[in-house]
Parts: sequence; C-alpha cells; structure tokens
Amino acid sequence: MWIQTEVTRQLNIKYPIIQAPMAGSTTPELVAAVSNGGGLGSIGAGYYNPEKFRTDIAKTQTLTDKPFAVNLFVPEYNEVTSTQIDRMKEILTPYYEEFNIEPDMPTIDKDDTFGQLVKIVIDTNVKICSFTFGIPDPVTVEKLKEAGVILIGCATTVEEAVLNEQAGMDMVVVQGFEAGGHRGSFAQKTLQSTIGTMALVPQAADAVAIPVIAAGGIMDGRGVYASLTLGAGAAQLGTAFLTTKESKAPEIHKEKILNSTEMDTVLTKSFSGKYARGIRNRFIDDMEHHQEDILAYPFQNQITKKIRSKVAAEGRNDLLHLWSGQGVKMSRDTEAKELLKDIVDQVNKISGNEAYHR
Repeated sequence: MWIQTEVTRQLNIKYPIIQAPMAGSTTPELVAAVSNGGGLGSIGAGYYNPEKFRTDIAKTQTLTDKPFAVNLFVPEYNEVTSTQIDRMKEILTPYYEEFNIEPDMPTIDKDDTFGQLVKIVIDTNVKICSFTFGIPDPVTVEKLKEAGVILIGCATTVEEAVLNEQAGMDMVVVQGFEAGGHRGSFAQKTLQSTIGTMALVPQAADAVAIPVIAAGGIMDGRGVYASLTLGAGAAQLGTAFLTTKESKAPEIHKEKILNSTEMDTVLTKSFSGKYARGIRNRFIDDMEHHQEDILAYPFQNQITKKIRSKVAAEGRNDLLHLWSGQGVKMSRDTEAKELLKDIVDQVNKISGNEAYHR
C-alpha cells in the first residue's frame, strides 16, 4: 500500500505527503491543516526571531495534535565590502526614489539566533526539524538527537545527499531543478547542481541508506505516486500549497502563480543573493544587467527587503519576489485540507486503491 513507507513510519504520519517549509508564507493554519489531514505540515522559520518562532509553534500546537516539522536555515557568513554595498545602493536608487524609501545598511548578524531557535525546538517538544542551505554543526546535530528530534536535511545532488547521511540526518529532501524558491545547494555551486527531480531521486535513493524525500515540480497525486515509484519515501510539495487559502503569500503572488505557465519561471539571485526559482518580472529583467554587482546572501536580501515590502503592500508584482516551481499550471485556489484530500484520492485511483477508507 502506497501510504506505508519508511518516512510515514518514522514521522508517524498517515500519508507520505509533506508541505514544504516556505519561509515567509507558512502559517500555523496551513501547517495544522496539512498535519490534521494526515500529511506533514512544516513551519518555514528561516527568517524567524525567537519570539516569532515560539509564537507560531505554540499556535500550531493548539491547532493540531499531529506531528509537524519546523525548518531552519543553516547560518551562512559571507562577506561584502562597503564599496560593493554602495554600488548596489546606486543600482537600486531608482526604486528607492520611486517608493520614497530610505535604504538600510545591510549587516550580518553573527549572534546566536540559530542556537536559540534550536533550543526552542527542544524546549517546545517539536520532534521533526529540517534544515536548508547546508548541514548543522555536529554539536547541534547531537543536541537535537539527544532530545529525540528527527532530522531532515536537504540536497540538490547525490553528493549532498551522501553528506547529509554522513552528518547524521535521519532522512533527506532531494530538491530537483524544478523546485520553486531558494535552491538548497551547499557542496557545489548552484548552477552546477541543476539536476531534475526524476533523475535525482532514484540516484540519491541508490546512494544513501536513509529515506529520500522527493521535491521539485510535484503538484498532485501523479507526482506523489511517481516519486514513490522512483524510490522516494515521500513527496514534498511547495508551490501546490502556496496558493491555498491558508498560505500567507501575498494575493498578488498567488494570482501570478495561478495565471502563469511552465515557461514563466527562472532561476535568479537578484532578490536575495542566492539562486531561487520564481516568475520572471521587471525586477529580474532589470537586474540581469547587474549580475556581477549582486551582493552575497544575506546582504542582497536585506538591501532589497524594504522595496519588496513596499511593493507587496501596494499590490505591485513587477518588483516582488514571486517564488514558484515549474508546475504552475497545476496550481489551485483552494483550502489546504481539500488539496491534500484530492491528492490522496488521485494516488488511490492511480494505485488501484480506491477502496481504501481514510
């Protein structure tokens, strides 16, 4: 039976369907809806401060007694010069002036926010924690394991999947080229780690003993069933849940996804300094002329933040980061619980298991 996999067994969930932890768009309502429906909801806590993290975990725990995951960004400590910052401010000046914005000086916080978030995971008794942008240090891994937390890594190549296994991850999301949002690459350059989901999943599954979770371009029951057939123990869906009622993505973002085609997405580092897949718009086109000047993550993310916040508030999608995977034409405007139910029904039909009673 398709619902019985090593992932569902370890995570204690009914269906091998995971809602991707989309930083900035997940809500306790979305996470709980997926978990209550038998999948695994995920809090995208990549940009959270400790207070926001505690609040969302507490709210989610009031909405569901089922397992859910939290996702953390592994800290990166890149460096930029004041000259580079000044150059990017110069490039962005027309946008600052258009929206009457006073630019901030981007900085990198080398505080212990990540460590505080890890402590909150333990203190709040969350039992599933996933990571993006790399692998946490051995001390963190050991601390979480001692607390009984299941750890999920992220990989965009077979080598990265192996590195996750060697570091002690209990399972690994393998993110295909089709995936929306930021690439999880860390061992190789992003543009050298552009393997499609269908090619990546079976190769990663053959290379590691830990369960593999497929991600990238999966939008419905066909994608879930294909992922399981290729050797994954579960499928992770992001864009599919981004347009649900419970998602916190701006309405202009949702509308753009619902009215785009598979040819409209592109990899860009223009908004954050890290490559991510989103729908092409004016800002991406403008920044094509300044690729060498884009600041390293997270500095570029910080220096464009006010612009993105302003245009979102004004209902402008031409300058907003519109993260989306390549499966956009399968997106739906619906509730998360209905989407999950429909996906389960589709897989049951495909697998000849229509008589299964949930």
